[in-house]
Amino acid sequence: MSSLRKWQSSCVDAALEHYAKSPHFFCQATPGAGKTRMAAEVARRLLLSDKIDLILCFAPSCQTVEGFRGTFESHLGLRLDGRIGAVGAVSTYQGMDYQDQSFWALLDQYRVFAVFDEIHHCAGAELSLGNTWGQLIIERVQGRATYTLALSGTPWRSDERSIALARYSDPDGRILCDFKYGLKAAINDFVCRSPRVVLIDNGAVKVTTRNGKSSTVNTYSSIAELLGDSPVTFEYLLSQRELVSQILELGCRKLDEIRLETLDAGGLIVAASVRHAHLIADELNRLGESCQVVTNQTPDAQKAIDEFRFGTGRWIVAVGMISEGTDIPRLQVCCYLSRIRTELHYRQVLGRILRRIGPQDAMAWLYVLAEPSLQAFSERLSLDLPEDLGVIHHVDRGRIEVELTPEYCGFECHEDQSTISI
Repeated sequence: MSSLRKWQSSCVDAALEHYAKSPHFFCQATPGAGKTRMAAEVARRLLLSDKIDLILCFAPSCQTVEGFRGTFESHLGLRLDGRIGAVGAVSTYQGMDYQDQSFWALLDQYRVFAVFDEIHHCAGAELSLGNTWGQLIIERVQGRATYTLALSGTPWRSDERSIALARYSDPDGRILCDFKYGLKAAINDFVCRSPRVVLIDNGAVKVTTRNGKSSTVNTYSSIAELLGDSPVTFEYLLSQRELVSQILELGCRKLDEIRLETLDAGGLIVAASVRHAHLIADELNRLGESCQVVTNQTPDAQKAIDEFRFGTGRWIVAVGMISEGTDIPRLQVCCYLSRIRTELHYRQVLGRILRRIGPQDAMAWLYVLAEPSLQAFSERLSLDLPEDLGVIHHVDRGRIEVELTPEYCGFECHEDQSTISI
């Protein structure tokens, strides 16, 4: 058993001390810091001290469930597959609604340690204000589990509702964490890479609007001006091959540079839809790059992710499959081409490339369009790291041209996103 990181040991000690007076513990640790390993050690210590009988873990997706189960089973040397002889089980939050009464009766019959990964997906300080997952936790777990451990890398919700099992200060409503481990500390401890966000803008965006034989041409000095003063939508921009190609070229150059020292370094591209993912794959192929596409339509998607995780392939293009909780440490470059513009999603995607594995991989590179929301998230990220003046880089890719017709209605994003419901 390899040793724990300093923050993990401190958090485990804090949790065990906390449990002497309260059954609920909330840990916020930056994405990529190793929350699952810490949780497994808490479980191990509780088992060794004969304070629990069973472990029940819940996570937001099938991919995170498999990662959770693997880490716990490796660390404990015990099974969490829910079968006879196992010490517990791991389920998705969605799967909670399909458990029968005998499953929930375990909380009354045994001393249960319940672990909730990325708890921010579960809303609800009380039943009337919760979403489905939060309501299930309040109804079936809270007050019945012997101990609970709530984990989050981004402890807030886009809809600003309260998070299940969380406590808030009065009157300002700030979340109260029992243990907090931020990105700045993780970088200083060589646990996480230092982020480098490249904001990609265009200083001469030419938009031609055609109506029959006549046409109107307008030029915009930035993407922000384009989106604010024209009918062009962010989703439509993401569909433009010329712009996609510009972003991919930057990502490919950086990955080439990194792989001179880290031979198996990989890159992640977060796409807007299945159709968009294949457009990106076509552009990568045109650039001479190979890639693995993983979406909710990919047969045996988890196997494909695992093959990439343990392989040496350069790029993986994903739709909602690797946004959070999926551990592929060799990922060091990401092109953010998702249509989702929330800070929670932005931070979780960034977390996929932050996990450090050696002395040579000190930085992670995120490429995003200079859309106002994404730019604001990037600026807030830089404020978290006041001593690092190199977090944000601005790149002007020059000129692009967009042509609109009277039938234009924006880029059609079908509901094949397979994004995690919150």
